[in-house]
Amino acid sequence: MALGALIAAYVEDDSGGLRALLPLAGRTLVEYQVRCASAAGAAPILVLVERVPQALQDAFERLRIEGIGVFPVGDVHEAVSRFEAGSTILLIGDGIAPPAALVEQLAEDPESTVATVPDDEAHAAFERIDAQSRWAGVSVIEGELLSSTARMLGDWDLQSTLLRRAIQEGAARAPVSEGMEPVLAEEPGQLAEFQRGLLAGSRVERSDAASRFALPPIEDWATEQLVESQVRPEWLLWTAVGLTLAAAATFLGGWLGVGIGLLIVSTPLDLVASRLAAVRLRPLPARYWARRAIWPLAGLALVALGWWEWRNATGWGAIITALAAAAFAHAAVLERNTPPGDWDLWLFSRRNAILLGFPFALLGAWTAYLVLLLAYSGTSFFLIQKLRRALPG
Repeated sequence: MALGALIAAYVEDDSGGLRALLPLAGRTLVEYQVRCASAAGAAPILVLVERVPQALQDAFERLRIEGIGVFPVGDVHEAVSRFEAGSTILLIGDGIAPPAALVEQLAEDPESTVATVPDDEAHAAFERIDAQSRWAGVSVIEGELLSSTARMLGDWDLQSTLLRRAIQEGAARAPVSEGMEPVLAEEPGQLAEFQRGLLAGSRVERSDAASRFALPPIEDWATEQLVESQVRPEWLLWTAVGLTLAAAATFLGGWLGVGIGLLIVSTPLDLVASRLAAVRLRPLPARYWARRAIWPLAGLALVALGWWEWRNATGWGAIITALAAAAFAHAAVLERNTPPGDWDLWLFSRRNAILLGFPFALLGAWTAYLVLLLAYSGTSFFLIQKLRRALPG
């Protein structure tokens, strides 16, 4: 059954602007709501709004550029005409910032469902259903309910009328679990805590020691600074690609300290990009070209360092060492299909290898660094082989 979405965006905030335009994660609340609906598989996504100010039009245009089809509608009759017959409709209330997981959970329910929060002081701003519960601002209703409501709506508020009729029609009530509660925002400050929750939720378990222990403070700080900017996650990935390629060029030119510095700067960028994408509910594809290019370009930088040492310092052994280290590192990646464990943190990775270069750069011991990388990548490769053989079956 087709799932569409209807988002209310006609109530003004305390300053006289639309609640839908309150800032959240560098965009607007309505953009976040639309992304939640899109992530849940809803299409089309309609925004019910009496007037479309330029800021709201700009928000719609940004969403369309990202490939999300969103359409403003001026009244309920226009909304009805845009949904397919027999559709179910995801309804998101005006000013509601719901966790994406709550929207996806409701969207998967085949029956009409109303999410609820307790009728207590903490939820006094939410619309009351009865003496025990209030509407959490997210529901799934049948398209026919929207059609029949349009025929009798008159001057009544649409989202309130839909809620009442859904309850009267026997819609299931789904109390929101702890940690999944939405926010009803009437001013910007009310979304600050919700945004901090989005940032915290974007952290994932890291698979190497550098990103687990050394980079989190930098990653957290950069994510917090960039989340309210117009910076796109893809730009950070391409910056990492550019820095890695520039490092290879500086190694070839003999500016070895500059090269390792560029690589160190590049290490958190793909992590920050993934977190920004997660906060904005637009995860980057696992096989995104820029993400995939970082690893081979890091190998190119390693070989460039070996080439410089060969031509200007310790002779042909340096380039052989660099090539062997790159080969072992790539082979380890190809063989690394065992379940992750505590040992996984310490195996060869791009970030681990780059950060290990910092003390060698201070000492100017570049050939010793290449030898260490060869020993590190070779040990990691043979350890992975041993662990694979130890697996049952």
